[in-house]
Amino acid sequence: MRITVEVKAGSREESVEHLSEERYIVKVREPPRKGKANVAVTKALRRYLGKPVRLVSGATSSIKVFEVEDQP
Repeated sequence: MRITVEVKAGSREESVEHLSEERYIVKVREPPRKGKANVAVTKALRRYLGKPVRLVSGATSSIKVFEVEDQP
């Protein structure tokens, strides 16, 4: 399953907000430099969803698409 994530990098607090089945807003403290925010967003989604996730597109954008892997 693919989900669309709006990223708010450099936020004061970290959070994951579930807007709909395939849309999320993720706030992370890390700045959007050298991929630090991407790593933080990936970890936050993995913790929130309890499943492995992989960035598919949007590495340099605030709107990203992640693939959520189904676990057997």
